[in-house]
This record gives sequence, structure tokens and C-alpha cells, in this order.
Amino acid sequence: MTAIPHHRPVGPLTVAQAMRPAELRIDVNTMVDKAVDIIRVADADHVILHAEDGRCLGVVRRAQLAPYQNRSWYTARTPIGNITHDGGPFARPEMPAGEALATMRARGMRVWAVTDEAGRAVGLLTPDALRTVLTGERGPLDAAA
Repeated sequence: MTAIPHHRPVGPLTVAQAMRPAELRIDVNTMVDKAVDIIRVADADHVILHAEDGRCLGVVRRAQLAPYQNRSWYTARTPIGNITHDGGPFARPEMPAGEALATMRARGMRVWAVTDEAGRAVGLLTPDALRTVLTGERGPLDAAA
């Protein structure tokens, strides 16, 4: 069996090639204690925060929820949108991958939401995913091809 050569995509490398789906989402009105439970049960490092109309408001990281691990009247009555979260501006799928990586480095970001024209989250970016796309390294899914 002959190995299939890995080819770099034709054209400029974009965020769309590096992002992964934005699957875990919570509404801005979700109470802090419920958000803590959602992230813990999903064993996630972050969750997309969205408005009632579906627009992305930002990313809430597990580390930002650390001060709220101990339950209190505050966590049971405070909407997640009222605490610190990583807000916009957000990346766009057509944004050049190199520009996205430079922006993430400059802002010290570990994860960045990607939104469509309507402001809805369509994906998440990490610096590692961008570096993989930019260097042409094969990821675990590519290796199976």
C-alpha cells in the first residue's frame, strides 16, 4: 500500500483551517454555580458564553471560575455574564492564520472564539492548532489518512 502524500492547502492559510467546533456553550444568564458544574462535568478548559440571541460574548475559562468553586449565595444568584470572561473582538474564519497567531501571542490568549458574520460562535482557536496549520505538521486526524 502506498502512502498518500500530505499536501498543504492551496492559497493563504486561514483560521478556518485551524479552528475546531465550538461545542460547549452556556447562556449569559446561566448562574455561576451551574456554569462551574457544566465545565467540571464536561472536563473542559473553557466554554463559549453566548447572548440570548445566540451571539458570542466571549469565552469563560476554567481558571476564571476557580474563585467560585466554593458554593455560596453569590454563585447561586449571579449570572455568569457578570463575572470576568475573555470578550471580543473575535477571530473570523477567513482571517489569515499567521495574523491570528500573532494576535493571540500579543494578547496572551490560550483560546480564542471564532465568529461568523452574525456574531455567532463557529469555532475555537488555540495557538497550537494555528502553529500546526502554519508549519504543515500532520495532526492525529491527518495521520489516519
